[in-house]
Amino acid sequence: MRGTNSVAIERNPFRQQLKVYGPAALLVVAAFALAYQFIQPAPPSHVVMATGAIDGAYHAFAQRYAAYLAREGITLELRPTAGSVENLKLLRTGQVSLALVQGGIQDEVQEPALVSLGSVYYEPLWLFLRRQHSYPLLRDLVGRRIAVGPEGSGTRALVGRLLRDNGVEDAGNWQALGGQSAADALLAGEVDGAFFVTSAQNPLIGRLLKHPDLMLFDFARAAAYGRRYRFLNHVELPEGVVDLAANVPARTVRLVAPTANLVAHPDLHPAVVDLMLQAADKVHREGGWFEGRDEFPMPSLLAFPLSKEADRFYKHGPPFLQRFLPFWAASLVDRLKVMLLPLLVLLFPLLKVMPPIYTWRMRARVYRWYRELEKAEQQWADGSRDRTEVHGALDRLEAEVQHVNVPLSFTDQLYHLRQHIDLVRRRIDAGSGSR
Repeated sequence: MRGTNSVAIERNPFRQQLKVYGPAALLVVAAFALAYQFIQPAPPSHVVMATGAIDGAYHAFAQRYAAYLAREGITLELRPTAGSVENLKLLRTGQVSLALVQGGIQDEVQEPALVSLGSVYYEPLWLFLRRQHSYPLLRDLVGRRIAVGPEGSGTRALVGRLLRDNGVEDAGNWQALGGQSAADALLAGEVDGAFFVTSAQNPLIGRLLKHPDLMLFDFARAAAYGRRYRFLNHVELPEGVVDLAANVPARTVRLVAPTANLVAHPDLHPAVVDLMLQAADKVHREGGWFEGRDEFPMPSLLAFPLSKEADRFYKHGPPFLQRFLPFWAASLVDRLKVMLLPLLVLLFPLLKVMPPIYTWRMRARVYRWYRELEKAEQQWADGSRDRTEVHGALDRLEAEVQHVNVPLSFTDQLYHLRQHIDLVRRRIDAGSGSR
């Protein structure tokens, strides 16, 4: 019986492709799942930062950092504190992830090892006195009522160290006052002098410099302090820089200044470190009375070792992706770059190997019938089967071939097979007449 001329065409070749490409896709997915275990977690959307007094420079600068981070979708919560000493305690206990800390604060605790993101500006040590008093040296403050900053502040830690080294001990005259409270006590005559460690941009300093009843102490031995205490820098407040018309100050005043450090807990996400440094660069790049343009932030004058992320930032600038993409997108791509390894190792070779495998599988569906065709022809040739038996075998073969499903792109193989079956049938018919 001769078969019909129809050919079984696979109407849904995707099923066949899925059988070939599916295992390869599962292999790639498994590799991705394994690589995902090594991906860093996403950066937090909420970070807590210890600042200082609400009316202080730390808090004012931190507010500008927060505004910058908010544009990138990260909330920077500011936690007011008494100052640098308390900030360090909060960092050590993990209650905050970031803090501004005054350079030179002695910290006996070693763990966890905090890291610095850089120094961000000079914060001079200001000593304001009532004009009726004249103290050429710090040692002349013996027995005087002095506002030295509240407990837990960097001001108190620094001032206490310098006064003791000058032979001035606390005999009950040191007042735990800072910021506006210290200024009010000084103006009211309740103290003879008041120390402040703060930025020159703090409005409080500007008001005190212009007050007619107050004078700014000149650190005549500023160079000596800088040699003895490596965290102190010798800076000068130029004559007239505060008010040219009123010539405030009336002469150049020598000061000593630690630097404010941006300090982080070691667990702070690297992407947040990069973002904080970009914020610091934006806020501090213009400089001030003591800082030159683009001088800060800088990777020196540090309170703690520089973090490796900060070191990379100072050497190479912001991460490449963050220069062109929003923060969240750059962070996502950076985290997923580890996934490129299985992609390169598996996907590219599979893309080269799988098409030939797919082609071989489709052709194998047709080629296996050639064995049956060759067997039938051989049986006719050696006389083991007569013409009728061989024709029956060829008819059965052709009928079975019509049920083979192949994609449309491989139907030519089926047509070739059927032509070859018909060729063998004609040869047998032609050869029967000669037997």
